[in-house]
Amino acid sequence: MDKRDYYEVLGVPRNSNEEEIKKAYRKLAMKYHPDRNSGDLGAEEKFKEASEAYEVLRDDEKRQIYDRYGHEGLAGTGFRGFTGFDDIFSSFGDIFEDFLGFGSRSGRRTRGKKGNSLRYDLELTLEDAFYGKEEEISFKKWTSCEACQGLGMAPGTQPKTCGTCQGRGQVIRAQGFFQISTTCPACHGEGRIITDPCLECHGRGRTKIDKRINLRIPPGVDTGSQLRLQGEGESGENGGPAGDLFVMIHVKEHEFFKREGEHLVCEVPISFVQAALGNTMKVPVLGEEKMKDLEIPSGTQPGDVFTLTGQGMPSLQRNRRGDLFIKVNIKIPKKLNQRQRELLEEFAEAENLKQTKGEKSFWQKISKS
Repeated sequence: MDKRDYYEVLGVPRNSNEEEIKKAYRKLAMKYHPDRNSGDLGAEEKFKEASEAYEVLRDDEKRQIYDRYGHEGLAGTGFRGFTGFDDIFSSFGDIFEDFLGFGSRSGRRTRGKKGNSLRYDLELTLEDAFYGKEEEISFKKWTSCEACQGLGMAPGTQPKTCGTCQGRGQVIRAQGFFQISTTCPACHGEGRIITDPCLECHGRGRTKIDKRINLRIPPGVDTGSQLRLQGEGESGENGGPAGDLFVMIHVKEHEFFKREGEHLVCEVPISFVQAALGNTMKVPVLGEEKMKDLEIPSGTQPGDVFTLTGQGMPSLQRNRRGDLFIKVNIKIPKKLNQRQRELLEEFAEAENLKQTKGEKSFWQKISKS
């Protein structure tokens, strides 16, 4: 089933600001909240749909990817929406408390703990950043134990009520005239104790695994860009949602091109003859064409910069490319053959003849200043 446009889901125009998007989500969440529509599967689906749309449009990075590439672009970053209500309440619980007066259902949000988020550093070439690519990454993470389903106890066994706190999770201690309630030191507030821990995870409820993910890198990323893969971090505790995986991008320096945001800068050598007479030359570019014609006008000076419009890097924010700026570096030959020397000497004589007809040399101008 195809997903609806997120702006259509929230009923807002594409140029809406953050406050307008939040206001629209509040209205829909109020209407379709599962605690107000018990047993209504249609309302639950609309609640999930609105929450997914809000999760994308409230995040600048995800919104930019969605605006340019749509749902397919988000899927390439690992975004999969929410797996259930607990995941939604964990992310937006403060919003529900602000305008609905309640957070998670049946208090589950307070017991669950979200898993740790992870960081992965990925190095790319400039060509990778230009074209975009699919990359398989691998890393280690803690995940829910399959043997005990994350419960921490051996299959077929049950935890026992804590004898220290009698299942309350709190113990009361007298201190003078006061009684102080503190977390039970025996069960650490759980109210129960696992007497037969899982042999696979040794009672932790989690095991460390090697995880592999196929990651889609969008064209135009730069050093400092980060991709967030929701739910690909470490698993939560007590039913809490998993953390996220943040992929940090590092683009290596290129031997020919220097990057300045969306633009590229390079330096090409030309001869003094090309600079004086003008010339058309081929210069390298990124993209399918590989080479582009550059017109060198006669009289080009050292350090002159020419622009090839639209031959820079793709933009993540806009459907366009930056420019390529080409600085010319005029090379003077260190050795001349006899004919070259004769021609230059003739040129020098012609320059002197021009000066005798009224043109003052540089040194003449300086001596009279």
